[in-house]
Amino acid sequence: MRPKNVAVLMGGISQEREISLRSGTAVAKALEAAGFHAFCVDVKDKKIEELDTREPDVAFIALHGYFGEDGSVQQLLESKGIPYTGSGVKASRIAMDKLATKRCFIEAGLETPEYITVTRSQELIEIQHEVRRFGLPVILKPQKNGSSIGISVVKDMKNLAGGLEKAFEFGYEVLIERYIKSRELTVGILDNTALPVVEIKPAAEFFNYDAKYRDTRTEYLIAETASRKDSVHTTGFLSSFLYNYAQKLALNAHKVLGCRGMSRVDMLLDNNGNLFLLEVNTIPGFTEKSLLPKAAQAAGIPFPSLCKKIIDLALENTCIHVNERYK
Repeated sequence: MRPKNVAVLMGGISQEREISLRSGTAVAKALEAAGFHAFCVDVKDKKIEELDTREPDVAFIALHGYFGEDGSVQQLLESKGIPYTGSGVKASRIAMDKLATKRCFIEAGLETPEYITVTRSQELIEIQHEVRRFGLPVILKPQKNGSSIGISVVKDMKNLAGGLEKAFEFGYEVLIERYIKSRELTVGILDNTALPVVEIKPAAEFFNYDAKYRDTRTEYLIAETASRKDSVHTTGFLSSFLYNYAQKLALNAHKVLGCRGMSRVDMLLDNNGNLFLLEVNTIPGFTEKSLLPKAAQAAGIPFPSLCKKIIDLALENTCIHVNERYK
């Protein structure tokens, strides 16, 4: 059987273009090492006409943010009849929308931080009143964005206006979430299996864009299980119960949103040992700092094998799709 021709979609038209180019380059190199014929497609518009002439067997989506993770490129690929990696249109759309994701978690009985929403049409004094009633500190998040772009922590009302202005640059509605003093954990999902838990020790107050991609002081620790009672407060260690529960919670979140193939689920662990879901990333990063590849490596899956597995899952899903259509 000849090696599959894989179009690696990278770049894109969102603010995460720089990261996507790095992800795509790493994926293409790994796929070549795994025996595929991979070619990079720098996505600069919503048509991607290069796909019509190159006729790939499958597309590996390494796009982040708008038009990459929101179901748009997935819909385009389906219209062109090209199998693709990761989640489908609906799951991608929901996961990209923080408010829709929250509602899915709550409906399924999964813990997530308390929140309120505000809109650009509201007067500042009205929003201030809502926030005072909700209580500081809070985290402001654009409803739809990735890589922690537009997010800020507000501990004093005098900083609220600036945080809102920053968040409203990316949409009409902003999520105001209760700030939880916590440890940041993430769990990768591959083929409906939870990978090892990773703890993030950001150089900044929270895991923002600079902490993710620019600050070399940010640490990523593969969590270890410990019987010690203080494991809730000990960096890099979790009790067996919390470790297993984090994996179970991540897999539930992945399934509740209808994701497939792979994802990365972010969560918080507070000082009382409670876990809170934040979001599901349907197209995790594939850079040298990215968390899904780190977790896979810890599970004994080298990067080329991870990329191959993701391609295999995409083709397998296409076969299932076709068979169901003709039942």
